[in-house]
Amino acid sequence: MDIRSALFYIFSSILLFSAFRVITVRNTVHASLFLVLAFFQASGLWMLLEAEFLSITLVLVYVGAVMVLFLFVVMMLDVSVDAIRVGFWKHFPLAASLGAVVSLELAGVLMGGFRVSVVRPMVLPEGLPAPQGIEGLSNTKALGILLYSNYLFPVEIAAVILLVAIVAAIALTLRKRKDSKYQNPGEQIKVKSTDRLQIVKMAAVIDAPSLPKESHGAEGGLAAEGPKS
Repeated sequence: MDIRSALFYIFSSILLFSAFRVITVRNTVHASLFLVLAFFQASGLWMLLEAEFLSITLVLVYVGAVMVLFLFVVMMLDVSVDAIRVGFWKHFPLAASLGAVVSLELAGVLMGGFRVSVVRPMVLPEGLPAPQGIEGLSNTKALGILLYSNYLFPVEIAAVILLVAIVAAIALTLRKRKDSKYQNPGEQIKVKSTDRLQIVKMAAVIDAPSLPKESHGAEGGLAAEGPKS
């Protein structure tokens, strides 16, 4: 067994273990962390297949952005685990049957790919011209040139959709809740200086200085009181 095969079995075993723990662990935060571990192992498998662009994208996009969002959502919503477990064993047979059917379908699709021993070159769809200078480049650079030449408009449309999703996520987090402060941006824009600041003209008042209270004796000096018996 060479080092490539050994790394494949290591990454695969950790990936299967972490994926199993995602659906069996009780704490939702721990499940998210196990999913992060599964993404890292899948990234290692992509790297073994010489698809470094997909490997790095999996780490940057899913681990660096999507999973961070999942963690914030899980901690912000404070999901009640006890309410989710209600009726689990009642629906377990149907869920297990659907899972088995999906697993068999995936196995039927992927069994043909296990017999591939040579990495196939990237083939463009029929009628789509290849960008100039793409031959002899790494798949990361070739994919970047292809995305920003033939697929420029779909990439821009995807960027706009992601921007709309970000704005929607911010709008959802700004909804009124009892445990959070809420500000209406529309009301803030309508505010004028006269509504916040009122100048009142008042006459100046000067208080006369008050004399200290002292008790004077018969000779004009201070009369000290002796100790009382």
